[in-house]
Amino acid sequence: MNDWPQGWSDDNRAGNGRGSRRGHGHGGASAQPESARVMRQVRRGPTGAGAGGYPPAPPQQAVPQQPSYVDGQGGYDSGYNTGQVYGGAGGGDGRGTGHGGGGRQDGPRPAPDWRRRTKLTGITLVTVLVITSVGTYFWADSKLNREVDLSKVIDRPEGGEGTNYLIVGSDSREGMTAEQKKDLHTGSAEGKRTDSMMILHTGDNGSTLVSLPRDSNVEIPSFVGSDSGKRYEGTGRQVKLNAAYAEDGPELLVRTVEFNTGLRIDHYVEIGFAGFANIVDAVGGVEMDIPRAIKDTKSGANFEKGKQTLNGEEALAFVRTRYALAGSDLDRTKNQQKFLSALAGQVATPGTVLNPFKLYPTMGAGLDSLIVDKEMGLFDLAGMFWAMKSVSGGDGTSMNMPLAGNSANGNLQWDATKVKELVNQLKNDEKVTVSGN
Repeated sequence: MNDWPQGWSDDNRAGNGRGSRRGHGHGGASAQPESARVMRQVRRGPTGAGAGGYPPAPPQQAVPQQPSYVDGQGGYDSGYNTGQVYGGAGGGDGRGTGHGGGGRQDGPRPAPDWRRRTKLTGITLVTVLVITSVGTYFWADSKLNREVDLSKVIDRPEGGEGTNYLIVGSDSREGMTAEQKKDLHTGSAEGKRTDSMMILHTGDNGSTLVSLPRDSNVEIPSFVGSDSGKRYEGTGRQVKLNAAYAEDGPELLVRTVEFNTGLRIDHYVEIGFAGFANIVDAVGGVEMDIPRAIKDTKSGANFEKGKQTLNGEEALAFVRTRYALAGSDLDRTKNQQKFLSALAGQVATPGTVLNPFKLYPTMGAGLDSLIVDKEMGLFDLAGMFWAMKSVSGGDGTSMNMPLAGNSANGNLQWDATKVKELVNQLKNDEKVTVSGN
């Protein structure tokens, strides 16, 4: 029986390693190529029985189907004609990067969407800014000491155009240690009295800051006690203006100012000695141009002439100086106006407002120290500071209440005619043309 595959000739067999001259096997002497021949089909047999009677092959798991040799098809069927390759899920590109293969994607990466990134960054920044602003607002609003109830003030004059603030500096030593009292030269007197009083008017025709000398002669009108609620009838009693505060606090002071001027007070703001010094220190000091050398042992003032930056202790000494000035209380009120306007200008600068390391300490020191009326809001307070800044910047007017001389009891007497004209201009929010002392 011939076991050689069909189609192989004797020459083929002879050339299979036996040195035949005509064969082209391993021992052939001729280099002529074989002629083309057709390969017979080779296929896998069924899994149930082996080919040629051999036992069936053991089962294989996860073995990919191999390509077949097909008669008459011209050779090896690799699957390239359909685009199928090993490892692909069908339709790959021949390098294992088909969409179904899970490999990396070739080709250029898409350009970054800068417009989208810019938009997201902007939204994030705005969100952070809004949250910070809202948080700061509620924090600051909660620190305002709204202790003065202007609804207790009776027989009030009608309001006019613009807004009127009564700004009071008291000699309160509340919360100060013995060392602080010594450093600030405040003494240790109990209670508190008004050390300075000013009316600030804001409106469309600029701001006007009018100082009310504490020695001004005024009449105490009928009023209702702020604590007792009892009504006290006026008797025509003539006193110094600061006596009204000492007698029944802020409400009686507002009542007395309104009664003697005819001008309605919309908001009340008060600050004590320690709070004033803390604000100045928090803002980093205030630059002042002192016109002449000042030395006052009672207030602690000791300044050379010229420009200099005052810290909290020095600033308090400057605004309290009285006995070293020739004009006594009138010159002192001018110094107070000058300094407070400079302080407001320093607080309202971008260097303070936009610097959280200055803004928050300044706000904390100021809000902890201020006492305001129950209707006072943060925007009202900000409006007051901006108005005072405009006064120091030359866009407003600062003056003392017009005086006519001394009264019978030695207090400063207001010029009734000029005061009436001034009040009418403020009520109508007109440009102030009245001059003060």
